[in-house]
Amino acid sequence: MKASVKWTDGRQFVAESGSGHSVVIDGPPDHGGRNTGPRPMEMLLMGLGACTSFDVLEILEKSRAPVTNCVASLEAERADSTPSVFTKIHVHFTVTGKGLREKQVQRAVELSAEKYCSASIMLVKGGVEITHSFTIVEE
Repeated sequence: MKASVKWTDGRQFVAESGSGHSVVIDGPPDHGGRNTGPRPMEMLLMGLGACTSFDVLEILEKSRAPVTNCVASLEAERADSTPSVFTKIHVHFTVTGKGLREKQVQRAVELSAEKYCSASIMLVKGGVEITHSFTIVEE
């Protein structure tokens, strides 16, 4: 896997993935940015949310669960001192479908957290406390 990050000006960068997709990353105005994109730590948090959501959906689809929507809402706490690393992250899934079973969704969330989500497992090994919860919405 490869990526490049090019400085444009101020605290704005354009990151490009090895697969050719780009995203603007920027800082807040009080740190030289123009607020034209997410902060680097926000990108990390969004990446975690996408990684675990990918797993949960794939697990549910393989078990033929009738999923029509899945939203991962993440909240993170950071250390007060430098480096201001993540210390705690909570991921809450809102999974929508028709006749979804609680055990099925719970198993998908647990498998993602414990076995499949590389981002989550890497952060946990680095000392971040990650918790999960979910709500099932009947369609």
